[in-house]
Amino acid sequence: MAFKQKTRALYPLGAGRVCKAAKAATITLILTAGVLVCTSAWATSVSVVGLFKDKAIVSVDGGKPRTLSVGQTMGGVTLRAADSDSASFDVDGKRRTLNMGQSFAGGAATGERPTVSLTADARGHFAAAGSINGYPMSFMVDTGATTIAINAAEARRIGLDYKSGEAVGVSTAAGMVPAWRVKFNTVKVGGIMLNQVEGMVVETGLSVPLLGMSFLNRMEMRRDGQTMTLIQRY
Repeated sequence: MAFKQKTRALYPLGAGRVCKAAKAATITLILTAGVLVCTSAWATSVSVVGLFKDKAIVSVDGGKPRTLSVGQTMGGVTLRAADSDSASFDVDGKRRTLNMGQSFAGGAATGERPTVSLTADARGHFAAAGSINGYPMSFMVDTGATTIAINAAEARRIGLDYKSGEAVGVSTAAGMVPAWRVKFNTVKVGGIMLNQVEGMVVETGLSVPLLGMSFLNRMEMRRDGQTMTLIQRY
C-alpha cells in the first residue's frame, strides 16, 4: 500500500527524550512476571464491547470480554438491562448506563484520583500491565513515543480494523515501515482508564506495545528512585 503521507518518527528527531526502553522495544524483549508492581486502590471499571437484547459483552477491570445476561454478576458488576443501544449496570452499588464502546472507571477507593505505581526492572525500564479495548496488554512506558503504539499482530489479535485508519510511515530501528493512525476506544492501566486515545499500529519492528504520550500527557507523572507514579489528571 502506498503511504498517503510520511509522518514524524515515532520517536521525534532531536527529542532527546528517547529513553532506553523505547530503543529496547524494537529489539526482542521478553517481559517476565513480576516486572510490574501496581499498588493502587481502585474501584471496579467496566467497558461495553457488544450489545444485544437482554445481553451485553463487557470487560471488567481490563479482563477478557465476557457475555452477561440480565441479572448476572461478574467482578462486582451486575447487568440490569440491555438492548442494542445501551446497557444498565450496578457498579459498586451505583446504577450506570453505558452505550456501545463506552466505559466507566471507578475512582480510587480513597476518594483520590486514580493512581498507579510502577517499579522499574533491573535495566530501569517501566512495564505496565493493562488493556486496549478490553484486551490484556503488557506495555513498556515510553515518554519518547508520541502515541501509544502496537504492532500489526497485536492489532489483529484484538480485532482492530487498523487499515481503515490513515496510512503513514514511521521511523524505527529497522528503518521506515508502514503504519496506521488509529483511535483506541479504551486504554486501561491499573485503575486508570481513558477513552478515545490516539494510537499507532506499526507493521513491523516493534516487539513490545509502547505506552506513549497520548496516554501519559493525561497523567501527572512522579519519579522517586525506582518507582514511577501515574496520577490521572483528566
